[in-house]
Amino acid sequence: MTYNEFNGPEIPDDPFDCAVLLKNNIIGLTTSGASEAEYKLTRTRLMAHPECKRRLPEFVRYSNDAASVKSSLSRVASGSGSWAIRASHVADAFVPLLTFLESGGGVADATITDGLCAYDAPAVQAFWVKALERRKTDPEGAVTAASTLIEEICKHIIEDSGANWEKNWKFPKLYSEAAKILKLSPSQHQEEVFRTILGNCQSVVQSIGSLRNKGGDAHAGGRSRVPFKPRHAALTVNLAGSMALFLIETWHARLEEQQIVDQ
Repeated sequence: MTYNEFNGPEIPDDPFDCAVLLKNNIIGLTTSGASEAEYKLTRTRLMAHPECKRRLPEFVRYSNDAASVKSSLSRVASGSGSWAIRASHVADAFVPLLTFLESGGGVADATITDGLCAYDAPAVQAFWVKALERRKTDPEGAVTAASTLIEEICKHIIEDSGANWEKNWKFPKLYSEAAKILKLSPSQHQEEVFRTILGNCQSVVQSIGSLRNKGGDAHAGGRSRVPFKPRHAALTVNLAGSMALFLIETWHARLEEQQIVDQ
């Protein structure tokens, strides 16, 4: 840890670096190797930003000193061998904030991140984070992650509905089956405007899959490989994120409707 001229801990100005410092410090607090002063200063800096405050873990928002944090985390796990469990809990709890900050803190990114984090599927969240991280530095990898994100959500929805998917199903088939479960297939609607919108959604998803085959890093492309630019990756990731959120929100809506019917 570095100190400033007033003999206090040096806190990074960058919110992302500040959040990483806070996360690591809290992991240290679960044993004894951390600074309470550093905790208070990093927490105060992040709490001053509404978007950061909203994404901070609850045990940080409601703990203004080290003792409160330790008390909160002791309820996660205590006793021999519990440090790794508490450390993993802290790391997972900081994912929404770090993803938001690492992606530049865009409103759309934040909305999608929040929605995906509310869905109990770590693999879905992991592919979204990977897609965001690679948009500028690895466009091909970002496109692949974006496509896999949709594929993963379709598989989860099919499984959660009690149905099964088959290993030989291609991307369009997976989406088609998930869409039927969610009543998002154009053929399930009579209104022309809904048929058009849902048909366009289907086209977007299929196009994302085609982009992965043409230029993503999931397959060897040969001479026909399409060289993606960061702007292409950003568009693909944003479209995939919007579709992913739409699918998840529709799934939750279907569950709520079923609960009302069952009452």
